Amino acid sequence: MHISEGVLSAPALIGGASAAAAGIGFGIKKIKDEDLPKVAVLSSALFVASLIHIPLGPASVHLILNGLAGLILGWSVFPALFLALLLQAILFQFGGLTTLGVNTLTMGLPAILCFYLFSKSMRSKSDVLAIISGFLTGVLGVFLASILVALFLVTTGEAFLNVAKLVIIAHIPVMILEGIITSFIIVVIKKIRPEILGGVE
Repeated sequence: MHISEGVLSAPALIGGASAAAAGIGFGIKKIKDEDLPKVAVLSSALFVASLIHIPLGPASVHLILNGLAGLILGWSVFPALFLALLLQAILFQFGGLTTLGVNTLTMGLPAILCFYLFSKSMRSKSDVLAIISGFLTGVLGVFLASILVALFLVTTGEAFLNVAKLVIIAHIPVMILEGIITSFIIVVIKKIRPEILGGVE
């Protein structure tokens, strides 16, 4: 769901970068020394998840895993996403350096929302509740990210309106797939290392 270089207007880029910088700064302040390995592993997972992607006009379609990352990391998801996206931009030219802030924001905000909505239910003893919450987390993380990408495209110009709609529609299969993947991973984590689902508020 990377937005490519040379697409967004200057106000959209500046606004997105400023908001992302605030999220990254707050996330870094929340990271404890013992959380560093967890942040590094999730950042690596985020990096790998979108390596297989399908270009879609000024954006792309791929797995995101932002909802899952948000559940596990809380606010620390912002620096984890930023690092993953930075390496993708430098190594593979996915997205770009000028759109790095916007891309971090569009994936980070839904991740934080998923954390606040579902983190408590993930820590409950009910596996059924965890499965349902995990599925909703995967779906909502992708859905909200696609909405934010569409909004950034539309605010740049009405010419991107059709592309914005296409971005949302094209991510419907990804929403379902991420919902299934997130549910599976959450159930496994609850059985093996339930303390991982702590997050950072």
